[in-house]
Amino acid sequence: MQNPAAKTATAEVIRLQGVQRRYRMGTTFVDALAGIDMLVQRNEYLAVMGASGSGKSTLMNIIGCLDTATAGEFWLNGQCVSDMSDHELAGVRNREIGFVFQTFNLLARHTALANVEVPLVYAGAKRKERIERARHALETVGLGDRMLHKPSEMSGGQRQRVAIARALVTAPSILLADEPTGNLDSTTSVEIMALFDELQAAGNTLIVVTHEQDIADHAERVVWLSDGKVISDSRIGANT
Repeated sequence: MQNPAAKTATAEVIRLQGVQRRYRMGTTFVDALAGIDMLVQRNEYLAVMGASGSGKSTLMNIIGCLDTATAGEFWLNGQCVSDMSDHELAGVRNREIGFVFQTFNLLARHTALANVEVPLVYAGAKRKERIERARHALETVGLGDRMLHKPSEMSGGQRQRVAIARALVTAPSILLADEPTGNLDSTTSVEIMALFDELQAAGNTLIVVTHEQDIADHAERVVWLSDGKVISDSRIGANT
């Protein structure tokens, strides 16, 4: 099914229309998302903010194809993914989404190079191609000299750079970062956010979920959620 807006809005990466997510809690229902409408264009740098329980994580899970909406439509890069099977969603996740988490989620016994190769293994890429692409991704994040080091031999900032390289290696439509500096000190956080600025300047689309204003200040647009609804959607100018 092709996005009816794709012919006239080729730069559109994400379209959410009336997206709802309802959970059953015993005999009651909780609306984590209560009708979200949102567009994200290619090469945008978007921050999603809100208090605990506002719906940030649920929205991230739906955009990342880790969960599905109860109602509404979600278009990702011209595809309607709202009604896809779990198997189809897994394929979309691997092709279209690069995830960056605050806990890094690296394989402890693997080198940086092997960690970055993982999404390409799932994609069925041949070994030579995997190594070449993983090397390039690590060089992009400034770790060309640390490819054969394991996570235990790296600083927190270097481990997060490995995680970012892993997110980049499939050339995804979106980089989706959940509190990417949550486990880092202030100096390292500045370095990681500067890297995000560089990635956006190079043409990547970034969505950062955060509760920290100084992290959101790097974005060019901030969406605030409250009680599962968008209460503010504003542009804040060029990256700082």
